[in-house]
Amino acid sequence: MFSRRNIVVSCGVIVLAAAAVACGARADQPAKASEPTVAWRPLGSWSGHGNQQTESFTSDTGTLRVRWETTAESGDPGAFRLTAHSAISGRPLQQVVDHRGIGSGVGYVQQDPHVFYVVVESNHVNWKFTVEEAVGYGG
Repeated sequence: MFSRRNIVVSCGVIVLAAAAVACGARADQPAKASEPTVAWRPLGSWSGHGNQQTESFTSDTGTLRVRWETTAESGDPGAFRLTAHSAISGRPLQQVVDHRGIGSGVGYVQQDPHVFYVVVESNHVNWKFTVEEAVGYGG
């Protein structure tokens, strides 16, 4: 017959053995590669009010981050729109921001590597924005 003490000791040995096997299995697994990280390289900054077209700039990756901010020019809530265009054909590629009133935010453009320019359409707001390009590097 098994005594109560023998059963408790046997259960304890089984638990320890299972823990050792589980820990050993983790130690044999290769370390996970870290996620790639992204750095942002500035391409240009602009500010003003009213409508404007930027000069062209080249993105080697086509992935852009646009940080923008609007402030009140008058009591009217105003509007602010940014559109990325192809500097080669002139066609609109992607609307980046469409905002009414004052505010700030971040917009993204995802295109093929390209020569871009940005068209600003605004009324009754002062605006500023910065365009940065994603530059990937291992992490």
